[in-house]
Order: sequence, then structure tokens, then C-alpha cells
Amino acid sequence: MNTLIAVAIAPFGVGDELGQEIAEVVKVIRDSGLPSRTTSMFTEIEGEWDEVMKVVKEATFILAEKGIRTEVVLKADIRPGYTNTINTKIDKINDILGG
Repeated sequence: MNTLIAVAIAPFGVGDELGQEIAEVVKVIRDSGLPSRTTSMFTEIEGEWDEVMKVVKEATFILAEKGIRTEVVLKADIRPGYTNTINTKIDKINDILGG
């Protein structure tokens, strides 16, 4: 079933600057081949439930397997019969706003 998630995977206890660790997480997500979009707070990933959750696990474990305490915040939208919601949700709002 198609699933759109917003996920934040963040390390703890590695200092004030987290860019290197976050980049490792985002690389795993992008390398998955699933549609994704990264913003300053979350990365959205879309695909079948099992595929998306597999990517979340791999992206989380890239840090956890280094012994880094890792927090995962995840929000999921499961909407049967719909695909490409990563784009169509934004398109709908832009159409309403006239842009």
C-alpha cells in the first residue's frame, strides 16, 4: 500500500554540529531510489509500506551501528488508491493559492 512518510533521524551525544551524520542518513534515503525530498527538519519518502520502512531502518542503523544514540520521529500518511502524493499534495495547495 502506498505510504508517504516524513521522518527525522537524528543523532544524540555527538556535538553541536550534526551535518555529517545527517548527510549519511540522507544518503541512504536517496540511494534507495524511492521518491524523497529533504527539508530543514524532515525527509519525506514515498513508496510501498515495506519498502519505506526498510529505508527508515537502514537510515537509522547507519548511525546506530556506529554506537550513536539515534532518535527517529516519523509521521505516516497511508492513503489507498493514491500515488505520487509527495508532489500532488503540494500541487493542490499551490493551485488553491493561485501559484
